[in-house]
Amino acid sequence: MDIDQLRYPVGKYAPPTNPTALEIKEWIDEIKALPDLVEKEIVTMSPSDMKKPYRPDGWNSTQVIHHLADSHMNSFVRFKLSMTEDHPTITPYLENEWAKMPDENELDARVSLELLKALHTRWTYMLDRISLEDLQSRGYFHPEQKRVVPLVNAVALYAWHCRHHLAHIRIAKNA
Repeated sequence: MDIDQLRYPVGKYAPPTNPTALEIKEWIDEIKALPDLVEKEIVTMSPSDMKKPYRPDGWNSTQVIHHLADSHMNSFVRFKLSMTEDHPTITPYLENEWAKMPDENELDARVSLELLKALHTRWTYMLDRISLEDLQSRGYFHPEQKRVVPLVNAVALYAWHCRHHLAHIRIAKNA
């Protein structure tokens, strides 16, 4: 694989145009399935396997799993804010800087996996109950992108994010 294939093994994210209710349900199911799929991949990985990066200068599986927890916690809060406020402005964060922090590098990734299990249970419980109308009309303002991100696009983005980082773990595991 070349570096772009390693960086984007499932392709780059492309926002959906006019997604159907079935597509949205499939995205929510992908988000719901992620913790079990990650667990299935790492159950046989040794601590040294977990430290192998998926590409040169890329994160290792431990960092990827902690990143998933960080990112998805942020997304969960963004969804809650979007459902209770009118297009709230979110706070971006420097994910590459977070990946350098001690908890991302030294703490067992299974801690974040357990967090993902609980978080995804709550998040997808909520997602399953948000109306199609709210998913399309509600969203958050992203100050870096200078636009409102509709929740339906955020669901699609995070389903892609699940596939994207699960592929990274699989690449690192097989390296």
